[in-house]
Amino acid sequence: MQEAPATAARPLRADAVRPALPAGRAALAAPAVAAVALAAAVLATQSAGLPLRDPGAVTARRLVIASLLVGGLALVDIIVRAAVARGGMPSLRGLANTARMRWTTGRIAAVTAALIGYHVTYLAYRNIKSVAPLLRPGDVFDRQLLDVDRWVLGGKDPGALLHELLGTGAAAHSLSLVYMFFFTLIPVTLAAGLVLLPNLRAGLFVATALSLTWLIGAGSYLVLPSLGPFHFDPADFADLPRTAVTGLQESLLAKRAAFLDDPPAAGAAQSIGAFASLHTAICGTILLGAHLLRAPRALRAALWVLALLTVVATIYFGWHYLLDDVAGAVIAVVAVSLAVALTGLRRERT
Repeated sequence: MQEAPATAARPLRADAVRPALPAGRAALAAPAVAAVALAAAVLATQSAGLPLRDPGAVTARRLVIASLLVGGLALVDIIVRAAVARGGMPSLRGLANTARMRWTTGRIAAVTAALIGYHVTYLAYRNIKSVAPLLRPGDVFDRQLLDVDRWVLGGKDPGALLHELLGTGAAAHSLSLVYMFFFTLIPVTLAAGLVLLPNLRAGLFVATALSLTWLIGAGSYLVLPSLGPFHFDPADFADLPRTAVTGLQESLLAKRAAFLDDPPAAGAAQSIGAFASLHTAICGTILLGAHLLRAPRALRAALWVLALLTVVATIYFGWHYLLDDVAGAVIAVVAVSLAVALTGLRRERT
């Protein structure tokens, strides 16, 4: 077999250190969503007679984690691109040149703004969700949502049906891992989108779509306030073994009770809301984004499996009713559509 000419590798190596395309208006998308979200959160908390706050510094911690992920991935990205450009171990000068080309002042500013904007939106989401019971006191639609479930399934409860089909042993522990993986998936997706996608606009689209999902989801808690089957009909879930999910449910119920007993107390917050399912919405947003950006087929297939298993887990553990997951899917479609419009993203292989 004849060897390829040495020059055949040059296009790949040149492309490896090509600077990202300009972001344009996409750089303003996530900050704009954050501004709207923050205004909505201030209005909601003031209406409830509470200040805007970050109980447990949850948002601050997530910002630190996401920033470290972005920094770590950026370092890896620079090393790999410099190595590909040289065709071997990169020199310090090669690393510095690659860093200057990939991480221009404009790119750093756009990524930083998107990262901060996303977490401001998440802070707003937490505050709106927390005060939802105070804004609509006494309004709980669990009975109506459960009636819809039983109508769809001919009188059966979805959670109980899944327990019969899947059992309450290994399935519970496996689905618990799937459900809890959600909290790892989000920062990894955000950081990978902002760093690894060759088109900066595509990365900003990811941050904007996720931000919009949180913002729209926050509003959904005021549409049909509900707590979920695990609270409304606990007998259906009494046979489940103790898992990370059941422990989380107990913790959130205790925090909700403490919050409703004394909302102004320092650190008080509640984080339970069934309609709509943000697990489904976020997974749907990531999945739709992967298809829109034409991610590798294997990745898209894995995201499909993860999304479907997550939906099953939300029903299995009684977090959500069927309509909650349907609403979550709708939120994903709306968030992705709006993010495309705000960032000016065009369909292309990434």
